[in-house]
Amino acid sequence: MNYASIIREIGRGAKGARDMDEEQAAWLFAQILEGRVPDLELGALLLSLRIKGETAAELRGFLAALDERTRQVVVPEGPRCVLLPTYNGARKQPNLMPLVALLLAREGVPVLIQGRHDFESRVSPFALLAELGVRPESSLPGAASMLANRRVACLRLDMLARGLDWLLSLRLTLGVRNSGHTLAKLLDPCRGRSVRVVAVTHPPYLESMQALLESRQANALLMRGTEGEAYAAPRRRPRLLGFIDGKPMELYDAAGSDADAVEGEVCTVPENADLIRRMLDGRVPVPRAILDQVEALHRLATH
Repeated sequence: MNYASIIREIGRGAKGARDMDEEQAAWLFAQILEGRVPDLELGALLLSLRIKGETAAELRGFLAALDERTRQVVVPEGPRCVLLPTYNGARKQPNLMPLVALLLAREGVPVLIQGRHDFESRVSPFALLAELGVRPESSLPGAASMLANRRVACLRLDMLARGLDWLLSLRLTLGVRNSGHTLAKLLDPCRGRSVRVVAVTHPPYLESMQALLESRQANALLMRGTEGEAYAAPRRRPRLLGFIDGKPMELYDAAGSDADAVEGEVCTVPENADLIRRMLDGRVPVPRAILDQVEALHRLATH
């Protein structure tokens, strides 16, 4: 199998391109993650996939290759570990992803936050987490210890999947995202003991992600993200679709505006952290959409 033959098939544009089967996609993504694809061919492959779009079969193959190269974190006995990906950060409003994590941890549900951040135009989620006392762990055993003792831990992507971390870093060179950004939201470092929060930015991906989660018999929550982050929009709750062993269950339908919605423009890290602390202390109401997301994840984690 050579790269030119694959490029010839998938690089014919959105309408003329042919799709890879699952086995071919798994082989290709393994080569990419191992850094074996020459730069010229890699650029052509990534841009061709971006234009064509990934099918459910291709995503299954990509994910199979990623699973083989993802390091695993030990989860304490009890509820499943909720996996919150963070790859964007705040742009126009406060980031409430840490609030979801801390509310779940307070209820005894372990939460592992994983991701990376390289957007200069957005507020770093890792800076926000650090302000709240949640800093990236320097080892996998350290993360496991935090899950057991504090029920919340954070790991940067390079600690879990270095090949994927490198692939995502190419956005700064190519100027656009690639298939790796989709796979990052599906990363599972706690296989068999996890509930993945799959927060989709673009609506067309909801259908392909649902098909993927069903076929992989996943435990997950599928939803529209907020500015790319894995929390429900306070002003308009998205549909919350749960999965247990791949079987979908509609936990909450989409809902309209909320009187407790967070108002205002993007705030500084200290201001964002203070807002979350006040919500945790009960001085500011937690938006209904966030409470619904937490309840849905608690149900999936303890099912």
